Amino acid sequence: MGLYKYIRETWNAPSDSLNDITKERTILWRKEPATVRIKFPTRLDRARSLGYRAKQGIFIVRQRITRGGHRKPLPMAGRRPKKWTTRKSLMMNYQTIAEQRASRFYPNCEVLNSYEVAKDGKHYWYEVILVDVSHPSVQADPEYSKIVNQRGRAFRGLTSSARKSRGLLGKGKGYEKMRPSKYANRKRRFY
Repeated sequence: MGLYKYIRETWNAPSDSLNDITKERTILWRKEPATVRIKFPTRLDRARSLGYRAKQGIFIVRQRITRGGHRKPLPMAGRRPKKWTTRKSLMMNYQTIAEQRASRFYPNCEVLNSYEVAKDGKHYWYEVILVDVSHPSVQADPEYSKIVNQRGRAFRGLTSSARKSRGLLGKGKGYEKMRPSKYANRKRRFY
């Protein structure tokens, strides 16, 4: 077995010592800002499987997301609608929101992919792999040439987590009703 397989097994079946380390990390991470650039990935196996390489122009950002639902802003003027509720359905998962926030923080970079690192009662932490598309070493690499031409990947739903929430990862009979979304497909067929 290679090194990355051992790392993956440790993360999938964590021991008490790893749980203690994660607890200490989350205590420190809570005090940090929501978006933090880090030197090395916390999960090396996951980062490398998603396309991370230790080279110039590619770096990792740890993004913190608050757990729970989302609320609409209160109406400041005019009468509220009679069926008005404060709950807001984003049709996105936490990971996609984390990617978009990291992309807004670094507007000259594109999101390659992301993965979950930790969670507690209040927050999720994701590590987002970002690529500086104007860097010469990235432009010369054929592995990243496709991303160089894609602008706004996180906002257009082209990352893996966004494609999952859009219903584009599955195949087979019946899955055509998932695309572009359950609601949009039903709307197209019945209304």
